[in-house]
Amino acid sequence: MISIWLIPGIIVIILIIATVKRVPSYEVFVEGSKEGIQIAISLLPFLLGMMVSIAIFQASGAMGAILAFFQPLMTAIGVPADILPLALIRPISGTAALSVTTELIRTHGPDSFIGQLASVMQGSTDTTLYIITVYFGAVGIKRMGDALKVGLLADLAGIIASVIIVIILFH
Repeated sequence: MISIWLIPGIIVIILIIATVKRVPSYEVFVEGSKEGIQIAISLLPFLLGMMVSIAIFQASGAMGAILAFFQPLMTAIGVPADILPLALIRPISGTAALSVTTELIRTHGPDSFIGQLASVMQGSTDTTLYIITVYFGAVGIKRMGDALKVGLLADLAGIIASVIIVIILFH
């Protein structure tokens, strides 16, 4: 019940404070909206490039080749190969990863090892490439430095940790 009234309450509080301080709230809101639109427009090339790259990656069959390459290793360490698409797509796209997770849970069930692993992996990793694209694009950073390497390394640590934790807790 509190969550329903939280955002309208915050807006009312902001309007009351603006009125007390004699700030022209509507004009300030319009100026802020203009800045938001400019930021959104400046992000479009980065987002478009990332979406095209994902589509090319999936349409080229590279995903299938990578899955086929790693399947024997996954089987050898006792982790189902069905989870590999989630591990590969999660750093790239949150929406695609959520779609993969939903399909894994629908296919194998939420209480299955794969369903539990997909859920923990979804929460233990992040969309590193998306975050770097949006945030670096918003502030105009062209050179990423080591941010991409560290982000992908953190995703790998999250994937490995999620496998270990799910095996220890649920298997």
